[in-house]
Amino acid sequence: MHELSLGTWFIHIATLFEWAIAIIIIDYISSITNNKALGYFALAMLPNLASAMAAITWHIFDNSIELKGLVVLQAALTTVGNICLAFAAWNLFRSESSQSNQ
Repeated sequence: MHELSLGTWFIHIATLFEWAIAIIIIDYISSITNNKALGYFALAMLPNLASAMAAITWHIFDNSIELKGLVVLQAALTTVGNICLAFAAWNLFRSESSQSNQ
């Protein structure tokens, strides 16, 4: 694990926890408020969390060339996650707009 500095490892791990906690909190608020759009937003965050896990796994094994597939997986999950988050944000905006018009 010599490829990354201790500070960089700290940021990577802290970000994983931050995303996981954010997903849990958003999902909890969604269940309390019965806001399905907010629940979809929490669900849409999962591919990006999995992407970060793939990247960290690759770094744990010193960026091994044998695990180069993790880089492709990470890129694909990031792309899918960003698209999901864009749709979820649009859906959340749309649902909030329709509620404020009532």
